[in-house]
Amino acid sequence: MKNFALIGAAGYIAERHMKAIKDTENNLIAALDKSDSVGKIDNYFPNADFFTEFERFDRHIDKLKRQGNAIDYMSICTPNYLHDSHIRFSFRHGADAICEKPLVLNPWNIDGLQEIEKETGQNVFNILQLRLHPRIIELREKIKKGPADKIYDIDLTYITARGHWYFASWKAMNEKSGGIPTNIGVHFFDMLIWIFGDVKENIVNVLEPQRAAGILHLKNARVRWYLSVDYNVIPDEIKATGKRTYRTLKINNEEFEFSEGFTDLHTLSYKNILDNKGFRLSEARPCIDLVYNIRNAKTVGTKGDYHPLLLKEVEYHPFFKKNNI
Repeated sequence: MKNFALIGAAGYIAERHMKAIKDTENNLIAALDKSDSVGKIDNYFPNADFFTEFERFDRHIDKLKRQGNAIDYMSICTPNYLHDSHIRFSFRHGADAICEKPLVLNPWNIDGLQEIEKETGQNVFNILQLRLHPRIIELREKIKKGPADKIYDIDLTYITARGHWYFASWKAMNEKSGGIPTNIGVHFFDMLIWIFGDVKENIVNVLEPQRAAGILHLKNARVRWYLSVDYNVIPDEIKATGKRTYRTLKINNEEFEFSEGFTDLHTLSYKNILDNKGFRLSEARPCIDLVYNIRNAKTVGTKGDYHPLLLKEVEYHPFFKKNNI
C-alpha cells in the first residue's frame, strides 16, 4: 500500500483522484486546500489529515518522512499555473507527482522538470485519460493501419457552459489558466496529436475569453476546432434536454461517438502509474507546445477554412464582418 498526499482537495476533479487512490487500494494520508469545503474526503479517507495552510502541510509531510511514513505520491489538482511549483514541492519531499492537465503552462517548464527528475530520481506523471478510452484506442489503431499518407477531415466542437462565477475565478485569467485552449482544450488536442500525428501548421481564427477556434494541420489530419464556455452557442436540441455541455467529433463528416466510458479512466490512469506505465513529461510536451503557441499566436483570424460554428456567427464577430466573410 502506497501513501498519497493531495494538493487541491476542494476542486471538482479532486474527487476522481480520491476515488482512484481508494480503488487501487492505497491510502490518502494528507490533503491541502485553501478552501475548507472538502467534506467529500469523508467518502474515501475520513482519517486523512487536512490543512488549509501550505506551511503547515509542508511541515506535516516532512514530519511523516522523518517518522518513516513518507509520502510516495503527491496528487496535484491545483490551478494550472501552480502545477510546476507543486511538482517541484513533491520532488523535494521524495515523492513522485501525479498531475492533472495541463501538466504546465509553458514548454520550458518541462525542460526544468526533466532536469530535476534526473537530479532526484523522482518522476512526474500527467493525467491524459482520453488516451485510455477504449473507443479512442480503437480509433488510433484503425488510423495506424490505414494509408500512411491519408489526410482525414475533422471537426471538433466542445462547448461546456459556465456561469458568471467562471469569469471571477482563476480559470478566466489567461496567465493562470492559459485560457480556453489550455484549460478545456488540452486533453482534446493531446488526443488528436496522439492519433493523427505531429502538428504541421497551427492557424488561430478566434481567441477570446469565452471561446477560441482555429485550424490544425497534423501529419494525418486537417482539424477545424471550436471551444467555448458560452451557453448561447449550444444547439437548441441539446438545451432542450437540460444539458449544458455539447461535444462532437466528426471524422470525414461522420460522427465519432465517445461520450460514454469516462467513469473509471482516472482509476485506470492510477493503475498504470503504479505499474510505472504512466504518461511522462516527453509525452505531455506536444500538447503543451501547441496550447502555448495558440495562446501566443501573433495573428488571429487571418486565414483558413473556418469551423462551421464560426460561419454561423458572421454577424456577431467583427473579424468576419470586417473581411466580408
